[in-house]
Amino acid sequence: MKIMVFDVPAEHGGALTILKQYYEEAVNDKNNDWYFVISTPELVEIKNVRVLRFPWVKKSWFHRLYFDKFVAHKIVLQYQADEVLSLQNVIVEGVRCKQTLYLHQPLPFVEKRYRITEDAKLWAYQNLISRMIYKSVRKADKVIVQTKWMKDVCVSKLKVMSEKIAVIPPKINIKINRYFEPKEKHLHTFFYPANGFIYKKHKVIVDAALLLKERGVSDYKIIFTLQGDENKHIEGLFKQVKKNNLPIEFIGAITQEQVFDYYSRSVLIFPSYIETFGLPMLEARLHHTPVLASDMPFSHEILDGYEKVRFFDVEDVAELAEIMEQSQEYYKTRILFD
Repeated sequence: MKIMVFDVPAEHGGALTILKQYYEEAVNDKNNDWYFVISTPELVEIKNVRVLRFPWVKKSWFHRLYFDKFVAHKIVLQYQADEVLSLQNVIVEGVRCKQTLYLHQPLPFVEKRYRITEDAKLWAYQNLISRMIYKSVRKADKVIVQTKWMKDVCVSKLKVMSEKIAVIPPKINIKINRYFEPKEKHLHTFFYPANGFIYKKHKVIVDAALLLKERGVSDYKIIFTLQGDENKHIEGLFKQVKKNNLPIEFIGAITQEQVFDYYSRSVLIFPSYIETFGLPMLEARLHHTPVLASDMPFSHEILDGYEKVRFFDVEDVAELAEIMEQSQEYYKTRILFD
């Protein structure tokens, strides 16, 4: 059987991780022929795996739209694929073969709605691209989601049959070189590995730091994996941090190995309120890292039953500031007497 995998958006982060997981599955599958339709990632071709690269898709939204509307279905027909697996939230239109859709974009399904003046990209996802995603979920033969909350919202919002949607969490196969060590310095360091989207809620951390400064609390530091110039929202936060001399470091993007190292010597703080899965929380849990997490369904799905977590309301700056101030003693007693 010929299986064609589409994932032209994947370039880094969780999307690239999922793409590589399916690639590894294909490499070990000697019974089928696989075709990977991608943009810039480097995947090696072997006997039963062919890689079709279209880097021009990443030039603009127009190029992506052109690819989806006028190119994708022709590739399926050209190689006579028996099945299509789309890892990019929308199916390939204009083909009759079986299609499985991997849905990992939560923006169209969350209650929070963004205005175009607030964030044009997020507005587009919720008001334009959402229509294509809804249509794809309804038309796909099978839909894969990463969490139960995504399945539940698809069933309730789009009225699709529950049996059509499979919950398959991302495969986590990581080597733990060092677990979290409850040293005083580590309990005074808060780490947040996230991109600069507004819904990642870096602002609530900055506002909590401002509140702690007013209280005279300064014996801690916060690490952001941002440069400080990702977008206007982050630029504003960066200026606020510098102006008020807050103990927040912008270290930029780091490797997976460096992220894992931080899990061993800091407390993960995760205020994001829009996630499909929230991989850092699971990675931190595997490292036995203390976690301060947003009180959201996806957070509970990953962290319920974990002793080293405290949940907080992402809209309540005072609550986060209080938890940050208390967490050092809280985790010190919990961890040292495990």
